[in-house]
Amino acid sequence: MQAVLNFPDLSPELFSISAFGIEFALRWYALAYIAGILIAWRMAVMAVRRPALWPDQSPPLRPDQLEDLITWIILGVIIGGRLGFVLFYQPEYYLSHPLEILKVWQGGMSFHGGLLGVVIASLVFARRHSAPLLSLADLIAHTVPPGLLLGRLANFVNAELWGRPSELPWAVIFPGAAAQDCANVAAGLCARHPSQLYEAALEGVLLGLLLLWLVYRRGAFHWPGRIMGVFLAGYGASRFIVEFFRQPDAQFVSVGNPLGLAWHVGGYGLTMGQILSVPMIAVGLWFALRARRAA
Repeated sequence: MQAVLNFPDLSPELFSISAFGIEFALRWYALAYIAGILIAWRMAVMAVRRPALWPDQSPPLRPDQLEDLITWIILGVIIGGRLGFVLFYQPEYYLSHPLEILKVWQGGMSFHGGLLGVVIASLVFARRHSAPLLSLADLIAHTVPPGLLLGRLANFVNAELWGRPSELPWAVIFPGAAAQDCANVAAGLCARHPSQLYEAALEGVLLGLLLLWLVYRRGAFHWPGRIMGVFLAGYGASRFIVEFFRQPDAQFVSVGNPLGLAWHVGGYGLTMGQILSVPMIAVGLWFALRARRAA
């Protein structure tokens, strides 16, 4: 018999309260967003309070300016993440149901879209506050991995974004008819890669530790753009790798395209996540190497 793991008895809701006929619930995913933002804020405060980390001992912002920056970033994440999901993954559906775009509480966020939202918000913020853009980008980038870690763990708790069918001993039997819809596998016994945990390890733990080491041991903030470049390339590479194990979005899967490739020729190609990650890797490497040459 295949050695696999049963999905743990986890609820996507931390707790719920009923009042006036309406049920209010705090979900692990929402808590992950809140905790990720708070951790990022404290990491940023700690970094700007250490002038020795920065070029000419001049942090890009004062600690009191960070609260305003966090507000801009939250808006960038929510608006960019939602519009990215709409445009990259289900444009036809949302063009037919435009009011559904506003229902962010029903799920559907894109990291790549959220990243674009943060970039635009940061550009506007930097211009308004006359902050050095590359150093500001480095400051933001080094705080992101903890939020990625918590977000991917919340995806696992929610039993969503699971991976492709697998026979590995750590494969997980996720609940739900969609997760159990596996070709050539008996109903109720379909085990899948816990790709959410793969992403948590690569994007959250490994990339996060690398950035902290570069900042606090190698003085990487002294070369503006280096940390941002490493983050972009590191996230892009991590996501590109995990896409080989992650179940693609249903709209890309068909009888002739079981791997859910968004672009393919002769059976070989890339998923949408990989297509969006390639530019991140290229841009990240360019910024990291540019900062190195300027050293």
